[in-house]
Amino acid sequence: MEHVEQALAEFTARRHSPAASKMDALLRIEGFSEPRVLPFLLQVVVDIQELPEVRAHVIKALRIRQLASDERAAVVAAIGRVLGDGPSPGLRVQAALTLAEFTDVEGVTRILGTVALDDTEPLDLRYSAFTSLERAMPRSECVDVLRQLSVDDTFDRLARRVLSTWNFQ
Repeated sequence: MEHVEQALAEFTARRHSPAASKMDALLRIEGFSEPRVLPFLLQVVVDIQELPEVRAHVIKALRIRQLASDERAAVVAAIGRVLGDGPSPGLRVQAALTLAEFTDVEGVTRILGTVALDDTEPLDLRYSAFTSLERAMPRSECVDVLRQLSVDDTFDRLARRVLSTWNFQ
């Protein structure tokens, strides 16, 4: 437990340090499975004052972290905030891609569908949301979004291909 406190304090002390220095501290923190680690990581994810590279690193780490179902919902809430807050484009893309691992959590397909359908969003972000939806498999809410995308000028052929693969027309 003392090691966790030390690692958390080390990251906090590097508040104004370059991203590489912070990542070094984060790697140590991510290795712990202590209950304080996940809330700390989620705070880093939603901290708009934090460097985008650091936030993206934590989002990627959360993609592969072993999580309980209630923890998965908390991760989705944090990543959903990032996707909706309009930070750096690359960070939003990373958030959309990471949500592919959480499509079993309530509301994720709705979040991804909203982004994929919004033609005012950057194309790479919309495509990332689309590919995350594709990985969700043929759930009714995914099928609904893909049917809407099947008449979208950008995603029409891709959406129809996925619907055909899923045996929906």
